[in-house]
Amino acid sequence: QVQLVESGGGLMQPGGSLRLSCAASGSIVSVNAMGWYRQAPGKEREFVAIITRTADTNPATNIAESVKGRFAMSRDNAKNTWYVQMNNVIPEDATVYYCCAKVTHRGNWPSAEDYWSQGTQVAVAS
Repeated sequence: QVQLVESGGGLMQPGGSLRLSCAASGSIVSVNAMGWYRQAPGKEREFVAIITRTADTNPATNIAESVKGRFAMSRDNAKNTWYVQMNNVIPEDATVYYCCAKVTHRGNWPSAEDYWSQGTQVAVAS
């Protein structure tokens, strides 16, 4: 009923910038929270950033300490799309990034379910 499609992954040099996008589609009633995680091989999935209260004009944004000051998250509610802007990247940022969302759609209203993207690879190399 809902799909999340990521775009924007690729190769960066240390200190470079990249923006990932995630677009939700389907029979969506509301996207109640939207976020980003990343997972390196052999490691647990790591929180990166989240926006909650997405319908508010002043949503709540939480950024992981490991990327605070370098990454920023934003969203476009009209497009059901959200972004993570990655600046001043370091080798430790190289991994697979996943977007996620808590979505109410016509099939589960008034509840909400978690959806995840397939993941996109971000590489950092000089």
